[in-house]
Amino acid sequence: MLTATLISLGVVFVAELGDKSQLITMTYALRHRWWVVLSGVGIAALLVHGISVAVGHFLGMTLPERPIAFAAAVAFLLFAAWTWWDGRDPGGDGAPSVAQTRHVLFAVVSSFVLAELGDKTMLATVALASEHAWAGVWIGATAGMVLADGVAIAVGAVLNRRLPIRSLHRLAGLLFLVVGLWLLFDAALGWRGVAVAAVGGAVALAGLAATVGYLRGRAAPEPAPITPTQDR
Repeated sequence: MLTATLISLGVVFVAELGDKSQLITMTYALRHRWWVVLSGVGIAALLVHGISVAVGHFLGMTLPERPIAFAAAVAFLLFAAWTWWDGRDPGGDGAPSVAQTRHVLFAVVSSFVLAELGDKTMLATVALASEHAWAGVWIGATAGMVLADGVAIAVGAVLNRRLPIRSLHRLAGLLFLVVGLWLLFDAALGWRGVAVAAVGGAVALAGLAATVGYLRGRAAPEPAPITPTQDR
Protein backbone atom coordinates (compact mmCIF):
# COMPACT_ATOMS: atom_id res chain seq x y z
CA MET A 1 0.00 0.00 0.00
CA LEU A 2 2.85 2.40 0.81
CA THR A 3 4.41 1.72 -2.58
CA ALA A 4 1.11 2.37 -4.32
CA THR A 5 0.67 5.62 -2.39
CA LEU A 6 4.14 6.95 -3.24
CA ILE A 7 3.94 5.95 -6.90
CA SER A 8 0.51 7.50 -7.32
CA LEU A 9 1.53 10.68 -5.53
CA GLY A 10 4.56 11.14 -7.79
CA VAL A 11 2.72 10.32 -11.02
CA VAL A 12 -0.24 12.60 -10.33
CA PHE A 13 1.92 15.47 -9.03
CA VAL A 14 4.07 15.45 -12.16
CA ALA A 15 1.04 15.03 -14.43
CA GLU A 16 -0.71 18.00 -12.83
CA LEU A 17 2.21 20.40 -13.35
CA GLY A 18 1.16 22.76 -16.13
CA ASP A 19 -2.18 20.99 -16.54
CA LYS A 20 -5.49 22.83 -16.86
CA SER A 21 -6.28 21.92 -13.24
CA GLN A 22 -3.54 24.27 -12.05
CA LEU A 23 -4.90 26.96 -14.33
CA ILE A 24 -8.37 26.49 -12.87
CA THR A 25 -7.03 26.57 -9.32
CA MET A 26 -5.11 29.77 -9.93
CA THR A 27 -8.21 31.32 -11.49
CA TYR A 28 -10.28 30.64 -8.38
CA ALA A 29 -7.44 31.76 -6.11
CA LEU A 30 -7.45 35.14 -7.87
CA ARG A 31 -10.94 35.87 -6.57
CA HIS A 32 -11.58 33.77 -3.47
CA ARG A 33 -9.98 32.75 -0.18
CA TRP A 34 -7.18 30.25 -0.58
CA TRP A 35 -8.48 27.83 2.06
CA VAL A 36 -11.90 27.65 0.37
CA VAL A 37 -10.27 26.88 -2.99
CA LEU A 38 -7.94 24.28 -1.46
CA SER A 39 -10.86 22.63 0.34
CA GLY A 40 -12.76 22.40 -2.94
CA VAL A 41 -9.72 20.93 -4.67
CA GLY A 42 -9.37 18.32 -1.92
CA ILE A 43 -13.04 17.29 -2.13
CA ALA A 44 -12.91 17.15 -5.93
CA ALA A 45 -9.69 15.10 -5.84
CA LEU A 46 -11.29 12.58 -3.46
CA LEU A 47 -14.30 12.25 -5.75
CA VAL A 48 -12.41 12.07 -9.03
CA HIS A 49 -9.79 9.61 -7.88
CA GLY A 50 -12.39 7.60 -6.01
CA ILE A 51 -14.19 7.17 -9.33
CA SER A 52 -10.87 6.33 -11.01
CA VAL A 53 -10.08 3.65 -8.45
CA ALA A 54 -13.56 2.17 -8.73
CA VAL A 55 -13.38 2.13 -12.53
CA GLY A 56 -9.85 0.74 -12.72
CA HIS A 57 -9.79 -1.70 -9.84
CA PHE A 58 -13.35 -2.89 -9.39
CA LEU A 59 -15.02 -2.41 -12.77
CA GLY A 60 -12.22 -2.49 -15.33
CA MET A 61 -14.06 0.02 -17.50
CA THR A 62 -13.22 3.22 -19.35
CA LEU A 63 -15.13 6.48 -19.27
CA PRO A 64 -16.67 8.21 -22.33
CA GLU A 65 -14.27 11.10 -22.84
CA ARG A 66 -16.04 13.28 -25.41
CA PRO A 67 -19.44 13.67 -23.71
CA ILE A 68 -17.72 14.51 -20.43
CA ALA A 69 -15.40 16.97 -22.16
CA PHE A 70 -18.37 18.66 -23.85
CA ALA A 71 -20.15 19.07 -20.48
CA ALA A 72 -16.98 20.46 -18.95
CA ALA A 73 -16.53 22.92 -21.84
CA VAL A 74 -20.07 24.25 -21.43
CA ALA A 75 -19.51 24.63 -17.68
CA PHE A 76 -16.30 26.62 -18.14
CA LEU A 77 -17.82 28.90 -20.76
CA LEU A 78 -20.64 29.60 -18.31
CA PHE A 79 -18.06 30.28 -15.57
CA ALA A 80 -16.32 32.74 -17.92
CA ALA A 81 -19.58 34.59 -18.60
CA TRP A 82 -20.44 34.63 -14.90
CA THR A 83 -17.00 35.97 -13.96
CA TRP A 84 -17.17 38.71 -16.59
CA TRP A 85 -20.69 39.72 -15.49
CA ASP A 86 -19.65 39.73 -11.84
CA GLY A 87 -16.66 41.98 -12.61
CA ARG A 88 -18.35 44.61 -14.78
CA ASP A 89 -18.81 47.02 -11.88
CA PRO A 90 -17.22 45.93 -8.59
CA GLY A 91 -19.20 48.37 -6.48
CA GLY A 92 -17.57 51.49 -7.88
CA ASP A 93 -15.03 51.73 -5.07
CA GLY A 94 -12.69 48.93 -6.15
CA ALA A 95 -13.82 46.57 -3.41
CA PRO A 96 -14.55 43.02 -4.52
CA SER A 97 -17.86 41.39 -3.77
CA VAL A 98 -17.43 38.46 -1.38
CA ALA A 99 -19.27 35.36 -2.53
CA GLN A 100 -20.69 32.98 0.01
CA THR A 101 -18.31 30.18 0.91
CA ARG A 102 -20.72 27.35 0.08
CA HIS A 103 -21.32 28.73 -3.42
CA VAL A 104 -17.61 29.05 -4.12
CA LEU A 105 -16.94 25.57 -2.75
CA PHE A 106 -19.65 24.08 -4.96
CA ALA A 107 -18.29 25.89 -8.03
CA VAL A 108 -14.73 24.67 -7.37
CA VAL A 109 -15.79 21.07 -6.78
CA SER A 110 -18.12 20.89 -9.78
CA SER A 111 -15.68 22.50 -12.21
CA PHE A 112 -12.81 20.28 -11.06
CA VAL A 113 -14.82 17.09 -11.30
CA LEU A 114 -15.98 17.96 -14.83
CA ALA A 115 -12.50 18.99 -15.93
CA GLU A 116 -10.76 15.91 -14.53
CA LEU A 117 -13.20 13.25 -15.74
CA GLY A 118 -11.47 11.62 -18.68
CA ASP A 119 -8.30 13.69 -18.20
CA LYS A 120 -4.85 12.10 -18.43
CA THR A 121 -4.49 12.26 -14.64
CA MET A 122 -7.64 10.24 -14.15
CA LEU A 123 -6.62 7.76 -16.82
CA ALA A 124 -3.26 7.33 -15.07
CA THR A 125 -5.06 6.68 -11.79
CA VAL A 126 -7.28 4.08 -13.48
CA ALA A 127 -4.19 2.29 -14.79
CA LEU A 128 -2.44 2.42 -11.40
CA ALA A 129 -5.53 1.10 -9.60
CA SER A 130 -5.65 -1.90 -11.90
CA GLU A 131 -2.14 -2.93 -10.84
CA HIS A 132 -1.65 -1.67 -7.26
CA ALA A 133 -3.53 -1.48 -3.98
CA TRP A 134 -6.62 0.64 -4.59
CA ALA A 135 -6.51 2.40 -1.20
CA GLY A 136 -2.90 3.48 -1.69
CA VAL A 137 -3.63 4.72 -5.21
CA TRP A 138 -6.61 6.72 -3.96
CA ILE A 139 -4.63 8.34 -1.13
CA GLY A 140 -1.55 9.04 -3.23
CA ALA A 141 -3.43 10.44 -6.23
CA THR A 142 -5.50 12.73 -4.03
CA ALA A 143 -2.43 14.01 -2.18
CA GLY A 144 -0.55 14.55 -5.44
CA MET A 145 -3.35 16.64 -6.92
CA VAL A 146 -3.75 18.73 -3.78
CA LEU A 147 0.00 19.41 -3.60
CA ALA A 148 0.26 20.36 -7.27
CA ASP A 149 -2.75 22.65 -7.13
CA GLY A 150 -1.50 24.15 -3.87
CA VAL A 151 1.38 25.59 -5.90
CA ALA A 152 -1.15 27.23 -8.23
CA ILE A 153 -3.06 28.63 -5.25
CA ALA A 154 0.14 30.25 -3.97
CA VAL A 155 0.69 31.89 -7.38
CA GLY A 156 -2.91 33.11 -7.45
CA ALA A 157 -2.60 34.51 -3.92
CA VAL A 158 0.50 36.50 -4.91
CA LEU A 159 -1.26 37.92 -7.98
CA ASN A 160 -4.30 38.71 -5.85
CA ARG A 161 -2.19 41.03 -3.70
CA ARG A 162 -0.55 42.73 -6.66
CA LEU A 163 -3.36 43.28 -9.18
CA PRO A 164 -6.46 45.51 -8.92
CA ILE A 165 -9.82 43.80 -8.57
CA ARG A 166 -11.02 44.76 -12.07
CA SER A 167 -7.92 43.20 -13.62
CA LEU A 168 -8.41 40.06 -11.52
CA HIS A 169 -11.96 39.63 -12.82
CA ARG A 170 -10.83 40.08 -16.42
CA LEU A 171 -7.92 37.67 -16.02
CA ALA A 172 -10.11 35.06 -14.33
CA GLY A 173 -12.75 35.35 -17.05
CA LEU A 174 -10.10 34.98 -19.76
CA LEU A 175 -8.64 31.87 -18.12
CA PHE A 176 -12.06 30.25 -17.86
CA LEU A 177 -12.75 31.14 -21.51
CA VAL A 178 -9.44 29.64 -22.67
CA VAL A 179 -10.05 26.37 -20.80
CA GLY A 180 -13.63 26.17 -22.08
CA LEU A 181 -12.65 26.76 -25.70
CA TRP A 182 -9.86 24.19 -25.53
CA LEU A 183 -12.10 21.55 -23.97
CA LEU A 184 -14.84 22.20 -26.51
CA PHE A 185 -12.81 22.14 -29.72
CA ASP A 186 -9.97 19.79 -28.76
CA ALA A 187 -11.28 17.28 -26.21
CA ALA A 188 -14.98 17.23 -27.17
CA LEU A 189 -14.85 17.72 -30.96
CA GLY A 190 -11.29 16.63 -31.72
CA TRP A 191 -10.45 19.77 -33.70
CA ARG A 192 -6.95 20.55 -32.43
CA GLY A 193 -6.25 23.22 -35.07
CA VAL A 194 -9.52 25.00 -34.39
CA ALA A 195 -8.81 24.83 -30.66
CA VAL A 196 -5.40 26.46 -31.13
CA ALA A 197 -6.90 29.15 -33.36
CA ALA A 198 -9.79 29.86 -30.97
CA VAL A 199 -7.57 30.09 -27.90
CA GLY A 200 -4.99 32.18 -29.74
CA GLY A 201 -7.69 34.52 -31.03
CA ALA A 202 -9.22 34.94 -27.58
CA VAL A 203 -5.85 35.72 -26.03
CA ALA A 204 -4.97 38.13 -28.86
CA LEU A 205 -8.27 39.98 -28.54
CA ALA A 206 -7.85 40.21 -24.78
CA GLY A 207 -4.32 41.57 -25.22
CA LEU A 208 -5.52 44.10 -27.78
CA ALA A 209 -8.33 45.24 -25.49
CA ALA A 210 -5.93 45.59 -22.57
CA THR A 211 -3.48 47.61 -24.71
CA VAL A 212 -6.24 49.94 -25.96
CA GLY A 213 -7.51 50.45 -22.42
CA TYR A 214 -4.00 51.21 -21.18
CA LEU A 215 -3.36 53.73 -23.96
CA ARG A 216 -6.71 55.44 -23.35
CA GLY A 217 -5.91 55.68 -19.66
CA ARG A 218 -2.60 57.35 -20.39
CA ALA A 219 -4.13 59.72 -22.91
CA ALA A 220 -6.90 60.86 -20.58
CA PRO A 221 -6.24 64.36 -19.18
CA GLU A 222 -5.33 64.51 -15.53
CA PRO A 223 -7.77 66.36 -13.28
CA ALA A 224 -6.74 69.87 -12.35
CA PRO A 225 -5.35 70.18 -8.83
CA ILE A 226 -7.68 71.69 -6.27
CA THR A 227 -6.19 74.73 -4.56
CA PRO A 228 -7.40 75.48 -1.05
CA THR A 229 -9.27 78.74 -0.58
CA GLN A 230 -8.27 81.07 2.20
CA ASP A 231 -10.85 82.41 4.60
CA ARG A 232 -11.32 86.16 4.52
